[in-house]
Amino acid sequence: MSDPPKPVLGAPPEGQAEEGPRRKVGVFLCQCGGNISDYVDTEEVRKRLAGDPRVAHAEVQMFACSDAGQQAIVQAIREKKLDGIVVASCSPKLHTQTFRAAARRGGLNAYEYTQANVREQDSWAHTHDRVGATEKAFAITRAALAHTAGSHPLEPIRSETAPSALVIGAGVAGLRAAVALADLGISVHVVEREKRPGGQVARWARLFPNSRSGPEVIEHLVQEVSRRENIVTFTGAEVVSKEGHIGDFTVGIRTESGEKVSLKVGAIVVATGYEPYLPPKGEFGYGEEGVLTLPEYEELLADGTGPLVYHGRAVRSVAYVYCVGSRSPEGEGNGHTYCSRYCCSATSFAAVRTSGRVSGVQQYHLFRDIRTYGKYEALYQKALQGGSVFLRYSEDAPPTVRRENGQLRVRVKDLLTEGEEVEIPTDLVVLVTGMVPRENATLTDVLKLAVGADGFFHEIHQKLRPVETVVDGVFVAGAAQGPKNVSESVASTLAAVAKTAGILLKGYVDLDPLVAKVDPSLCKWCNACLEACPYGAVEKVEAEGKAVARVEPVLCKGEGACVPVCPAQAIEVEGYTHVQVRSMIDALAEEG
Repeated sequence: MSDPPKPVLGAPPEGQAEEGPRRKVGVFLCQCGGNISDYVDTEEVRKRLAGDPRVAHAEVQMFACSDAGQQAIVQAIREKKLDGIVVASCSPKLHTQTFRAAARRGGLNAYEYTQANVREQDSWAHTHDRVGATEKAFAITRAALAHTAGSHPLEPIRSETAPSALVIGAGVAGLRAAVALADLGISVHVVEREKRPGGQVARWARLFPNSRSGPEVIEHLVQEVSRRENIVTFTGAEVVSKEGHIGDFTVGIRTESGEKVSLKVGAIVVATGYEPYLPPKGEFGYGEEGVLTLPEYEELLADGTGPLVYHGRAVRSVAYVYCVGSRSPEGEGNGHTYCSRYCCSATSFAAVRTSGRVSGVQQYHLFRDIRTYGKYEALYQKALQGGSVFLRYSEDAPPTVRRENGQLRVRVKDLLTEGEEVEIPTDLVVLVTGMVPRENATLTDVLKLAVGADGFFHEIHQKLRPVETVVDGVFVAGAAQGPKNVSESVASTLAAVAKTAGILLKGYVDLDPLVAKVDPSLCKWCNACLEACPYGAVEKVEAEGKAVARVEPVLCKGEGACVPVCPAQAIEVEGYTHVQVRSMIDALAEEG
């Protein structure tokens, strides 16, 4: 007696008629140049999926994201008249938009596509077990198939945009953003917490590599801002509230006088900058006379010409201690685990200026790694040619700084001389301090922005969406996002300007329709969804003679925090409905 046939996943329960015609889904398995196929038998997965009644087409591709791969998907949609597709490849974070666009070109609704992550979640995680990885790839892709089988066409949510922008921060990034936006015909409001614009750049006498004056750069930008009638600047002010959504934000500003001003803007650029790391007393001798931070040494260098003098005495030797407050072991001391990027180049530049100002000054650089990347390598070479001596220390054996008989002494084990201990008597010790995020707790809470482990504002994707945040219409620029030098800050600022202008000048923006929706016939208004939503997208309204929840689509991010807390199961997310999620779970649970 033969076994009874297994039910098709996604099919209706026994005894119920299937609604509508069976789906015709195309499945495309990517080998990713071996990243997947070296550990997963993609052909075996294809054969097994091809037997599913819902699968009208199944093929293996070398690179699904390539032009040839996308064209094959478009052609299959048209020729096989597919009404849904599954792409089993890498993370959806990388190529969701790529495959949605391919679906559209084939004449398919972009939201009837599902991407199964069989690289990060499978092949890369199970390089030791090809059989198990193949079985898992089959299960993951089968779940994606169940998801697509339960999908239906969706259309983007269109929101009109106001042609005005808010720039928070008036440092080099904020001022440059304001000028660029204004030149594109956009009205700009600039809000600066300090009483004067300029940020940290205004405190740097000279900027590498061209020795431009920091204050002069800021003064030039301030003059450019003042020339443009469509820029309004608030200094000594801060953002205290935000309502609305992309294209139509209402932002509350508290001015220096205490007055509250309400602004209507379509987008927000956050350019709040950074703070220099300030060592606690005693760290590498900080607090001792003659132990300075790099910004403090820059001020000393900028103070006049001729001999370098500190507290009335000529400076004949300087020891620079690198990575103070940066690249610290996790959980150790007061520092941070990240590299602050600009410090090595800035210190080489300071050394070049020191030797150019006073001949014969001995300069010692105590470093872990020199990271004068790109064109800034020339600064390092110039410092070497100027007589600077570089000594490399281990993370486990940092330099020690002490004062003996009125003389500062730095002791270090130099890895370049096989760990020989060197003692350096010096007039000044310069602690090469990095960048730390500004204290922005109130602003972070008002804007609902994500903050990374390093404390800086976090972008959606470092490569694909480098200036966008989880809040649509809010962008990050400059060192508010992480350590950057001036040119890098300006580059990221112009990227944020381009994104902002792309939204505002078009007059509207199309948003993903994958948002939560409420069934008012089931909702009994218990307030749980409102409390769970981190974006303020839920509101209480009257419908069908009772109080129910309503989701504002343009505010909702579709992350679904409201779904599991609803006792009546009255909320679900479009594209991830209860039926789709249950069918995916069933597909994963079914034995292969």
